Amino acid sequence: MPNSLHQLAEFHAHTRAEWRAWLQENYATSPGIWLITNKKDSGKSHLSYAEAVEEALCFGWIDSLPRKLDELRTALVFTPRKPKSGWSKVNKLRIETLLEQGLMTQAGLEKIEIAKQNGAWTLLDEIEKLTVPADLQAALDANPAALKHFSAFGNSVKKGILQWIQTAKRPETRQKRIGETVSLAAKNEKANQYQPGLTSSSGSPTFRTPSE
Repeated sequence: MPNSLHQLAEFHAHTRAEWRAWLQENYATSPGIWLITNKKDSGKSHLSYAEAVEEALCFGWIDSLPRKLDELRTALVFTPRKPKSGWSKVNKLRIETLLEQGLMTQAGLEKIEIAKQNGAWTLLDEIEKLTVPADLQAALDANPAALKHFSAFGNSVKKGILQWIQTAKRPETRQKRIGETVSLAAKNEKANQYQPGLTSSSGSPTFRTPSE
């Protein structure tokens, strides 16, 4: 597997059918792909974000890092969903529709079953309710400015931050993310926001956690 998302191959899909065909052929063997699509106002065939995500879900894949190519095209990373990756409400609703339409593949259904068995299916439920975990709440309560600004952030921003904290793999990583969230909120700045071209201290691209 490539050491970086930026090393993944690219595939330009002009239509939903082309994207589904690529997934059908490569979902089981590819580590991921930069899906290139034409913008809606490019005057060319356009694959929408929703269509791209829906087809990915059918095969057990998910989107993550976006990248702007030029004025006419965009790129978005798609990779196989990890077993313990949480499921957002919006994607659960998409799954319901895809099931009704008969578009889900066995590979996609298996990812759902695994998630239900290991708890990933309900992992993000409290985040969808905007429930602030006790450790983050305590840190915010200790910093009135941070609490004020965090409370005023939009729901989508809060969900992104809460998911970012929730999905930390180690306790020290979780505490670091809480600290960053509070210190930035104190300045009325939002943690975990995608900034094109920037990387984290580890050299990894920095971006907001996608709705999974």
